Amino acid sequence: MNLFGAVVFWTLIITFFVKLISELLNLKAADAKLPFEFVGLFDEEAYRKSRDYLNISTRFSLFSSAFDLSLLLLFWFTGGFNLLDQFLRGFGFNPILCGILYIGALLLLQTLIDLPFSIYKTFVIEEKFGFNKTTPAVFAADLLKTLALSLLLGVPLLAGVLWFFEVTGSMAWLWAWGGITIVSLLIQYIAPTWIMPLFNKFVPLEEGELKSAIMQYAGKVAFPLTGIYVLDGSKRSAKANAFFTGFGKRKRIALFDTLINAHPVAELVAVLAHEIGHFKKKHIIINMILSLCNLGALLFLLSLFMKNRSLFDAFFMHDLSVYGSLIFFSLLYTPVEWVLSIFMQALSRKHEYEADFYAVSTYEHGASLADALKKLSRNNLSNLTPHPVYVFLNYSHPPVLQRILRIREHAAACEVKP
Repeated sequence: MNLFGAVVFWTLIITFFVKLISELLNLKAADAKLPFEFVGLFDEEAYRKSRDYLNISTRFSLFSSAFDLSLLLLFWFTGGFNLLDQFLRGFGFNPILCGILYIGALLLLQTLIDLPFSIYKTFVIEEKFGFNKTTPAVFAADLLKTLALSLLLGVPLLAGVLWFFEVTGSMAWLWAWGGITIVSLLIQYIAPTWIMPLFNKFVPLEEGELKSAIMQYAGKVAFPLTGIYVLDGSKRSAKANAFFTGFGKRKRIALFDTLINAHPVAELVAVLAHEIGHFKKKHIIINMILSLCNLGALLFLLSLFMKNRSLFDAFFMHDLSVYGSLIFFSLLYTPVEWVLSIFMQALSRKHEYEADFYAVSTYEHGASLADALKKLSRNNLSNLTPHPVYVFLNYSHPPVLQRILRIREHAAACEVKP
């Protein structure tokens, strides 16, 4: 094993054990007493159920991660990457087609490995705790639609990237960066109208108290509402959510039907005020820019390692190729991606606090956001006492108790303003 192989191997091992330790710490922290803020909302049975859900989900996640890691190492050290490459090369395909088939085969293999775990999580774990509403037919349809979209959108994009690196020389990374950026923006533009409705129904929110309250608040904060939709989240899960999607004239606010059914108007508007806060604070644009910068840096570094003999030797590859470089560099980039993900999680938590503050300071019933978060935590069986290490490594949102306390502080501060 050369230096490149050692970096990839030990990164995989270290990140797995960091995950293991953080998960075990998180399980231990869950034994804490029910936080006072939730007394009266969680009875002993509900709190025990939330801890059971965390325990079972965590152990399942660790098992699936260990299984995936074991299979990757087995495939790697038995020469699987090279065997697949030599098999496809035997058909005499051109490099681009061969690359599409090679990467496609690896992704398909990963999908097939993950499928039993996904089935078990959906129809056993989620079912046991009353969350699953997905039927086998819906599950299979989702899988086929995802595969079809991957072929329709992913294959041309991958072909373009391979072509750039095969043909355009030292500036290939720049061309690929530009191409992927354009396609990504295009997909975000068309997704609300053409892609997301393939999986869920988006029904315009009907006239009534809720829509009037939303429109009144949107007018107050000068937010151009182009569409408020109810999404049939209950088709798959009892869990609730709300989100923005798209941009420009095609942006939408989507409320899960499960959210609407579980909360009064003031709490629903507070949740939407939080989402509008993300828009007003430019969080969506910031995240998009950071993601594109990361992509550009990744592609530039990839160009430096393109067809690197030592990198291919680390994976026991006989022949050099652009598509092999994509796969092996992505594994080599794992430690950088891991560190960046921690940074992005921290930034995301900061953004959540800012959006909470925006909701409290602009909506007269903004403090209702705390009540909404409490109910969501109960209904989703959220972990109320996560370990700080686990939060640091994995949470894109602050722990719910910290958010609620901050919201209370913001609300009190807003009340005393002259």
